[in-house]
Amino acid sequence: MKSNLLSNIYNPADLRTLSEAQLPEIAQELRQFIIDVVSVKEGHLGASLGVIELTIALHYVFNTPEDLLVWDVGHQAYGHKILTERREIFHTNRQIGGISGFPKRSESIYDTFGVGHSSTSISAALGMAIASNLKGDFNKQHIAVIGDASIASGMAFEGLNHAGVTDANLLVILNDNAIGIDPSVGALKKYLTAVKEGKNPKKNNMIKSLNFDYSGPIDGHDLPTLIKELNRLKNIKGPKFLHIVTTKGKGLQQAEENQVKYHAPGKFDASTGEIILKSEENLPPKFQDVFGLTILDLAKKNEKIVGITPAMPSGSSLKFMMDEIPERAFDVGIAEQHAVTLAAGMATQGMIVYCNIYSTFLQRAYDQVIHDVALQNLPVIFCLDRAGLVGEDGATHHGIFDIAYLRTIPNLIIYAPIDEIALQNILFTAQLGLNHPIAIRYPRGRGVLPNWEVENFGQYEKINIGQASTLKSGTKTAVLSTGTIGNNVIFAIEELSNPETIAHYDFPFIKPLDIKLLHDIFSSFERIITIEDGAISGGFGTAILEFSAANNYKNNIEILGIPDVFIEHGTVSQLQQLCKIDVKSLVNLFSNATK
Repeated sequence: MKSNLLSNIYNPADLRTLSEAQLPEIAQELRQFIIDVVSVKEGHLGASLGVIELTIALHYVFNTPEDLLVWDVGHQAYGHKILTERREIFHTNRQIGGISGFPKRSESIYDTFGVGHSSTSISAALGMAIASNLKGDFNKQHIAVIGDASIASGMAFEGLNHAGVTDANLLVILNDNAIGIDPSVGALKKYLTAVKEGKNPKKNNMIKSLNFDYSGPIDGHDLPTLIKELNRLKNIKGPKFLHIVTTKGKGLQQAEENQVKYHAPGKFDASTGEIILKSEENLPPKFQDVFGLTILDLAKKNEKIVGITPAMPSGSSLKFMMDEIPERAFDVGIAEQHAVTLAAGMATQGMIVYCNIYSTFLQRAYDQVIHDVALQNLPVIFCLDRAGLVGEDGATHHGIFDIAYLRTIPNLIIYAPIDEIALQNILFTAQLGLNHPIAIRYPRGRGVLPNWEVENFGQYEKINIGQASTLKSGTKTAVLSTGTIGNNVIFAIEELSNPETIAHYDFPFIKPLDIKLLHDIFSSFERIITIEDGAISGGFGTAILEFSAANNYKNNIEILGIPDVFIEHGTVSQLQQLCKIDVKSLVNLFSNATK
């Protein structure tokens, strides 16, 4: 019977007791362990499979956790987690109460820096290295592992630029696999391809010119070569840069051949690699597809329409437009700040720009939204996918702060559609010509209208800016919802057989608010409940409180939403229950309101 080496590895100290000749077997077992668990439990797959040898080599050569290892983004850290005291609980990955899908400081001493967004590793590791110098520790190693998509981001360049003029004991490892979630883009990608193919003269090496000791490119799946090179670099002082070439999805044929699909494939057969398809028959469309199909349709009719996304063409469904009208649809790489100001520049020239950025990533371009767009009142159309609770990706990815951080910005319109038709219509309305920029926030996942594409696609209606609507009349309690969470209110009221005491109002415009309707509501109801799938602090409910105070109303107001804590990972329905904005919680709340 073949021995299982991995079952005896609890932490990297155990790994270091093995001979170098045993490490390829560990690599094989670690790959299979990840495939077996992720095939059943779901999660990110390809990125971790691509760095198995690197993960083993890093923990074998360096004295982790004393030596500090920082993973960029963290999609690729599953092998790291398994080798660092979490093998036995790895099956809880991304599940409520289980371990995070990303490195997290509170989870393990081996997770030196919490990540989830890209391009932070070099700055963080450099900060650690400078701190070590200040404390007189000149032997501690500081390693940042960053992908070729992430290193193209501005923040990564800022880190490289600073590191190159320090004597920090920093090793940057470029994991070059030519793909992030979608294929990498841009001039830097072309440069790295030329380096890999030996077409770039060594004297032109841009990393060397930044004062790094550059080595590579080397095969990132060749364990002996990796270990030899890491041991050599361990004894070189100052900033170092190792360029390794890997294959995302290594060891699973389908994941190697279809790297986009196998980034996070859902459930699949561990032995064959075949994805277990879920039936999509009679299901509502994904909101991202409503956006993607609608903008493509509008762009065919309006040649001024342009689409921009920072590295999320598949996730945002801008891919539809990129495939059919590539000259007007741009993937700018992991560069949210650039995406926003690029959109602003285009808008100054009369283009109608849809800038599609996940809500959690727009946080990275907050200054650009204020300084480059809103201050100049440029009518950029921000399409904020993944707004609200996103589920298993957890605290780094929930899009729950956008209402609060955008609501304070002058000139900016904020709109949250309740369903697919409302999203389609606001996308149509925006390109008719707005006097202000607009942020349109919509959630991850599916809508509520199974026949949207057949019955409603392309049948556009102009929306009146700032107008709310009455969904149900009532006598005592008014429920004010914004966005798709309003459907939970609708379902809860239906479960109560439409009680006559409860009224329901849809406020898609968080800014500007429908002031006239608010006066009517506050004059007519004793109790007012607001609900949003965003942070309560500073959000839609706060805006209603501000209206109430400004107009000296004395109504009882209750605000429902995301409490003032970071919400961890779990399914969206589990997290809604946690925040008491799920249908069952609303039924209980409304039951008391009907008495």
